[in-house]
Amino acid sequence: MSVVTVAEQSGVALVTLNRPEANNALNRALSEAITETFIALASSPTVRAIVLTGAGRSFCAGVDLKALSDEPELLTSGVGLGPASPIVAALEQCPQPIIGAINGAAVTGGFELALACDYLFASTAARFADTHARVGILPGWGLSQKLTRIIGINRAREMSFAGHFIDAHRAEAWGLVNRVCSPETLLDETLESAAQVADGDRKAVVALKALMNDGSKQSLGDALVLEGERGNAFAKTVDYSQMGERLAALRKRAAKK
Repeated sequence: MSVVTVAEQSGVALVTLNRPEANNALNRALSEAITETFIALASSPTVRAIVLTGAGRSFCAGVDLKALSDEPELLTSGVGLGPASPIVAALEQCPQPIIGAINGAAVTGGFELALACDYLFASTAARFADTHARVGILPGWGLSQKLTRIIGINRAREMSFAGHFIDAHRAEAWGLVNRVCSPETLLDETLESAAQVADGDRKAVVALKALMNDGSKQSLGDALVLEGERGNAFAKTVDYSQMGERLAALRKRAAKK
């Protein structure tokens, strides 16, 4: 049985973490499979958007503590820590938008995987927690920096220092989650959003994701300069003869709603 499954339809790849018996906890096999999957998807000529979810009751319970006990070097020389970690690099460098469909618990390393997505939908069964400090380790996949920027430093401090769980509705109120869905509709709603992403101009979507990600690491002034530079360069590559057709398609889609 594959620990990661991939199903592709109409430009959208559905990636499922598939260790439900272990709450999709990260051992070496799952970590390497996630890395290999996203490296492959990044170079796919047909995939325009990606949905990441978990099989069973959990999204991802974090690093598998049994595997870590059996293989203490798993964090350092196995899955790795920091921006150069293979799993972090594979998700961060993936050019297509990644939408998380958080179906259950996203804890510690699993929470960090969720934060590596571009935006999140969550079922009412979803819960989020950072228990790094509670178990005696530090984040290494970006949580300490991303979470503070998304929900604010004081809320992030409470979550991380105390190890509190928050539910999907609080996550939505804090800006961590874009939409809360029923467990029955989570995947359909997330795939629908991904299909809308995939329906856009591939080159523009990829460039926009890179611009947002790169700009978020700079001051507002520098980011605005970056936007101007890339916007001007991109404008020179646009085939404006196709724009009328795209606008007509957008109006047609809007009229159906």
